[in-house]
Amino acid sequence: MSTYPTPPPECPAHTAGAGGGLYRLHGPEAQTDPLGLYEKLRAEHGPVAPVLVSGDLRAWLVLGHRENLEVARTPSRFARDPRGWRDMKEGRVAPDTPLGPMVTWVPVCNFTDGPVHERLRGAVVESLERFDKRGLRRYVTRFANQLVDRIAGDGYADLVAAFSDQLPMLVMTQLVGAPDEHGPMLVNAARDMLQGTATALQSDRYVTATLEQLVAERKARPARDLASWLLEHSANLSDTEVLMHLRVVLIAAYETTANLIANTLRTVLTDPRFRASLSGGHMTLPDALEQVLWDDPPINTIIARWATGDTVLGDQQVKAGDMLLLGLAAGNVDPQIRPDREASVHGNRSHLAFSSGPHECPGQDIGRAIADTGIEVLLDRLPDLQLAVDASELQWRGTLMSRHLLSLPVRFAPRSAPEAQPQPQEPAAQPAHPPRHALIPPQPTRAPTAAAHRRGVSWWRRLLGRR
Repeated sequence: MSTYPTPPPECPAHTAGAGGGLYRLHGPEAQTDPLGLYEKLRAEHGPVAPVLVSGDLRAWLVLGHRENLEVARTPSRFARDPRGWRDMKEGRVAPDTPLGPMVTWVPVCNFTDGPVHERLRGAVVESLERFDKRGLRRYVTRFANQLVDRIAGDGYADLVAAFSDQLPMLVMTQLVGAPDEHGPMLVNAARDMLQGTATALQSDRYVTATLEQLVAERKARPARDLASWLLEHSANLSDTEVLMHLRVVLIAAYETTANLIANTLRTVLTDPRFRASLSGGHMTLPDALEQVLWDDPPINTIIARWATGDTVLGDQQVKAGDMLLLGLAAGNVDPQIRPDREASVHGNRSHLAFSSGPHECPGQDIGRAIADTGIEVLLDRLPDLQLAVDASELQWRGTLMSRHLLSLPVRFAPRSAPEAQPQPQEPAAQPAHPPRHALIPPQPTRAPTAAAHRRGVSWWRRLLGRR
């Protein structure tokens, strides 16, 4: 068994019981104030801390920036294959665990190492690189404009329900080749899986069944999409391997990009220091995205590695078969590399938002392009956006892996949508419940004066890098 250190049980901040006083990463504190919890753990245990996940399963949370890179870059010591997890092999993991989609081995590149990983990842990377960057941005621009058209005349909206939650899946369903009509249910299933809810396995099965149908269709009728390119790649992927990689790309790109868009919009609308820097003309939108990737990354924690043997990490004795979680958000604020968390990080891309090493996110450039282009369209179309509630009223839903902004209500001067140009019908995904912006009553505000509108346009154009 592992030698997980046990803090004094009388410490009120800990959860007593089977965990022996360890913090639960699925508890209320982890959901409401994850950064505060990370700092408590760092103060008590240093750069690597013992925690509990999914009930009373023990794991190590890697908090240090250097230690995160050490784990991510040395697969010989910290394997990506979950079949080495000792708790699983010894029967301590329930068959219906919410962690199932993240710890059940399938033939996919992010669950393999060595030559097998190189073969599978090579097929994914080379297929993703076949997308024309300008063509991708045209997709994003078209869908972003469609979403803005829906709210432009209202003068108020919830940018989470009406924009950030919808844009990434609209684009990704086009890229992978999935039928448009599956978009709404894929959105719900993707989020459910990543939240690790009681229905996560059911959602996982729905996504898999949808993609099985897609693979069968593309074998018969190839197209210019990711499914077709994976099927025809020289790596000779099996149908199952193609299916599983489509699933990984679709789910990972959706959640991370939706959170990146929402977090960036929240920051530019609520942080006075951020806005002051932008209005001074020193920061463009790509710069702003990088700052958010440091301060508020779209994924907080990754269930990522299993120790291949007994080893030492951050002065902790890690045993063979122990689970390790990469603490991306915690590593980004490690005081060893970032003593002043308020300081700007312009031009510095050494954040952990996309992990590192051989398993670094292969689709990060696509995610950046969707967020960058989508936000640019939104701010260019609605330059007088203002938060419709006090920033303190914003709420999040926390999970083991991420923190998702529930809503971002805004107001702006109503304007008519431009006359629609004829184009193929690509229906946008609709939320399962009425958009939150439809529940926010219009506020009795005066339309901005011409001068105020010009000031708003000028401010956003500085943000977008245009003068």
